[in-house]
Amino acid sequence: MATAHTTAENTPALTWTGFTLALLGAIAFSGKAIIIKLAYRHGVDAVALLMWRMLLALPMFLLLSWWAGRGQPKLTARDWRDIGLLGFTGYYLASYLDFAGLQTISASLERLILYLNPTMVLLIAVLRMGQRISGRQVVALLLSYAGMLAVFGHELHFEGQGTVLGSVLVFGSAISYAVYLTLSGSVVQRLGALRLTGLATTVACVLCIAQFFVLRPAAEALVPMPVVWLSLLNATACTFAPVLMVMLAIARIGAPMTSQIGMVGPMSTLLMGIFILGEPWNAWIGVGTLLVLAGVAWLAQLRR
Repeated sequence: MATAHTTAENTPALTWTGFTLALLGAIAFSGKAIIIKLAYRHGVDAVALLMWRMLLALPMFLLLSWWAGRGQPKLTARDWRDIGLLGFTGYYLASYLDFAGLQTISASLERLILYLNPTMVLLIAVLRMGQRISGRQVVALLLSYAGMLAVFGHELHFEGQGTVLGSVLVFGSAISYAVYLTLSGSVVQRLGALRLTGLATTVACVLCIAQFFVLRPAAEALVPMPVVWLSLLNATACTFAPVLMVMLAIARIGAPMTSQIGMVGPMSTLLMGIFILGEPWNAWIGVGTLLVLAGVAWLAQLRR
């Protein structure tokens, strides 16, 4: 009876802890685009900026891989193959396309495109496994993409053709991460979420660092110090810490509730873009954002 009483007393505390972790994780993830846009003001490109982010994040993900793998079975050749594939699609390619796209589009539009990720997971399931899609799901999809197109059209009108290339790159990033989510289910069951995240991100870190030295002379690694500090902030507060916070939140309040709280991400990016970057705000952006959030939330509810 004492144990049951203690558990009952701890449940509200665990719930609030989970809620707080999910909220902070969503806001921290959404701050990534703001930091990237600030770093671009110092004249660096996507290849150099991504290299610094991953170089500084690598020790943390190596530590996570070691910690999560304690007492676990040794990795097989099949495990390493899957880790390499998932690291390439989910963290290397998705990150590079996202960084490249942010050179020409606003942080707000980038976050809205990435927030369409659940719609892409559904469409991949339809194309890959023949999953049936209901009429309500179609309406939710149309609602989401109508909102994104409203913001895209507004930005295209004022910013020009660079918006098209940037949006295509970020859309490619979202597709790449959707492929990762689609393929990672069975691997997560074998290795565990934290171990897979640590190992796959370590692979991505190595690829991003190698990419820089293949494409750029070593001297270009000498970037302005503000870029180094912004990259450190990106690697810690917007990359490593949110991964842990979201995982801990899921353990306390479950994936559906954590996902719902994650809806604050696009709104926090929008507000930070306005107040930190000076990005514009008007009714088109507001309505488009609400349509995307409503469509994705409805789709998530229908899938559950």
